[in-house]
Amino acid sequence: MKIFLKNISPFNNREDMKPALFVIKKILAFWLCYIAGLFIAEGVAILLHFALGKNMLAGDTFDSRTITLITYYGYAIVIAVTMFYRKKIEKKSLSEMGLTKSAWSYFIGILSAVLLIFISVGAITFTGAIEYCGIFERKNWLAITLFCGGFIVQGTMEELLCRGFLLHTLKDKVNLNIAVAVSTVMFIIPHCSSLFASEKIYGLIGVINLVLISVIFSLFTVRFKSIWAACGLHSFWNFILYSILGLNLSGNDENVTAVFNMQSVGENIQNGGVYGIEASIITAVVLGIFAILLWLCCVRKKKLD
Repeated sequence: MKIFLKNISPFNNREDMKPALFVIKKILAFWLCYIAGLFIAEGVAILLHFALGKNMLAGDTFDSRTITLITYYGYAIVIAVTMFYRKKIEKKSLSEMGLTKSAWSYFIGILSAVLLIFISVGAITFTGAIEYCGIFERKNWLAITLFCGGFIVQGTMEELLCRGFLLHTLKDKVNLNIAVAVSTVMFIIPHCSSLFASEKIYGLIGVINLVLISVIFSLFTVRFKSIWAACGLHSFWNFILYSILGLNLSGNDENVTAVFNMQSVGENIQNGGVYGIEASIITAVVLGIFAILLWLCCVRKKKLD
């Protein structure tokens, strides 16, 4: 038992162990970096409140939009903790988990986000489950810009942990399918609380969509040998959906500052109900087709190589 615990301990850089133990160790390290980063970020947020004259003990806090922005930018601390762990504990280079110097594929991720959202939202709007209500007359460009930066940080954090820290380092030690499965499960877990906040059907479709988008992120990571394309797709999917189209993002129903005013019509499996299009059956079809096409491209490239 002592040897077992020593092997899976995330506080050493040992790798000479069975693949199953290595997977367990990486999962423990994943949660260590994630929870430690969130804990530090929470402390910084509390200090920020007091520094700016907000007494949290008396319920005096910033408005929900500001808190959301603080949360998103606070994920930079999770990124820093993960990078510190990688360099100082595992004693490995950052490039080995997908943080390569060549980041041009980030723009491929952005273009993919535009394509996937255009097709998904367009198809849902065609069914009448989403309606276009025009352009907001008063647009808060500062808030939109700040949210863009926040989503860049948030998307990078999730991809660094799931596709970089897990997938990119596991795939050289275990079967690629196992590496993808582990990163996908770790990606889904933090979303579960909001996924099943309403009817189970939306939670079920939402999980299917999370699996599909996670597979797409993984295929991008394998195809480009970096996490940049996945980061671009992840961050700008959230930004376009929330701050450009003004639609519900992952169950976040607060008032948004956006360019276009698009609204869900009722709650149904076409628009994903209160969770938004990420729990839509139409989005599942679009993501499924894109995943298959991307997989075929990866297979073709592998044959040519």
